[in-house]
Amino acid sequence: MTQPKLDRLLPPEGVPLYFRVAGVGVRMAAQFADILITGVGAIALFLLLLAIDVVPPEALVAVAAMLFFIIRIPYYAASELVWNGQTIGKRMMKIKVVSADGQALTTQSLVVRNLMKEAEIFLPGTLVLTLTADALIPSLISLAWILGVIAVPVFNKRSQRLGDIIAGTYVIHLPKPILLPDMSKAIKPATATQPRFQFLTHQLEHYGAFELQTLEGFLRGAARSTGPEAHKRKKETMAAIVEQVRRKIDYADAVRPEDQLAFLKAFYKAQRAFLEQRQLFGDKRADKFHAEADKQG
Repeated sequence: MTQPKLDRLLPPEGVPLYFRVAGVGVRMAAQFADILITGVGAIALFLLLLAIDVVPPEALVAVAAMLFFIIRIPYYAASELVWNGQTIGKRMMKIKVVSADGQALTTQSLVVRNLMKEAEIFLPGTLVLTLTADALIPSLISLAWILGVIAVPVFNKRSQRLGDIIAGTYVIHLPKPILLPDMSKAIKPATATQPRFQFLTHQLEHYGAFELQTLEGFLRGAARSTGPEAHKRKKETMAAIVEQVRRKIDYADAVRPEDQLAFLKAFYKAQRAFLEQRQLFGDKRADKFHAEADKQG
């Protein structure tokens, strides 16, 4: 049985994350679903044009192809922008596009990868379907091009197609955010000599269960690190995480190096309690993009 490809991603928070790379099969399934959706939209518009009798018979095929193109182009780019790297098909397959450098997806990268999809698949595919037997050579060239394009992600570490390589993106399986047993219960209460950190409600609105789980993984790993090199790396990573969290939640006070671990433990405890409280009211927050998802429906 083939092992799933794993890839390491370093987000702005500074904690390395490992994701399962989406294979060709699941991506093709998502693509097929999206083609059906855009096809239904194109057919509906086509039937509307037929009903109002504005399409001459000799232009039926050309108009149908044009409608599919007009719907398809904005559908992919707009849905991946609105849903943070997902189309309806990708949401069904529980996969999403991410930036290869760990940063947020940009409009430019999403537009580029989807325009390249036209050159990679749709335009050659249209040629194969529309050319006649008299145009055998162009059909064979188009078919060979499509097969070559499909082969690229098969032999690629991240299963990237040409558009992904150019845009600096790839597709991953969505992680399943799970709140593990409460680690904060194992954290000793603060003593008089330990700093006490307080977090306001608006400061806990930014992260979800996935980020909390990632922080928990770091805190558990930090407790097990041994050796001077591992200790040094832990300190550097911890400092980067603290600064990223401070900026994200707008925490004004500086955190001294000796207090960084206490800060993260206090934030973990407060964030977990906040998420559990919100979950009781039906507000289940999977990750830091929960606010965008709520706005979009």
